[in-house]
Amino acid sequence: MLTRPIERLGEPGDVVSVAPGYARNYLLPQGLAVPPTPHNVQGLHKVREARLIELRNREEQAKALQEQLQGQRLAFYRKVHEEGKLYSSVRLEEITARLSEQFGADIEKGKVQLAEPIEALGLHTVKVGLYKDISAEIQVEVLDEAEQQQAPAPEAKAEE
Repeated sequence: MLTRPIERLGEPGDVVSVAPGYARNYLLPQGLAVPPTPHNVQGLHKVREARLIELRNREEQAKALQEQLQGQRLAFYRKVHEEGKLYSSVRLEEITARLSEQFGADIEKGKVQLAEPIEALGLHTVKVGLYKDISAEIQVEVLDEAEQQQAPAPEAKAEE
């Protein structure tokens, strides 16, 4: 009987069937499982309930974050060659850092679905996995750095 969640095996309180050597040499010594005695079953019932509450909370947080992120646009400015190619691409690390900075979302790099770094100007749709089957699509806009510098700066008030 599992005491902790183990990917592809089960959740705490699940009684699983594994090879005797795997149980004897890994699961039991690491404290990841215990024999399914009546006492252990009763004790893990509470652990399982707490785990289910935790999973529900994670799902609710992911749904709230999905509403917040869905359709958001992140702008990145890059230097551009004469041929329209970027000097540096927009990478996963930058996207996750910007999401963290703007929305307080702690998203792992692996959750941002980007086959390769963005190496072209324009608008790119990026899918961000938040939890299980909950995801949000954001827009990553890559703009020419020269356009940012040519934009008129807000006028400063002159002191009288």
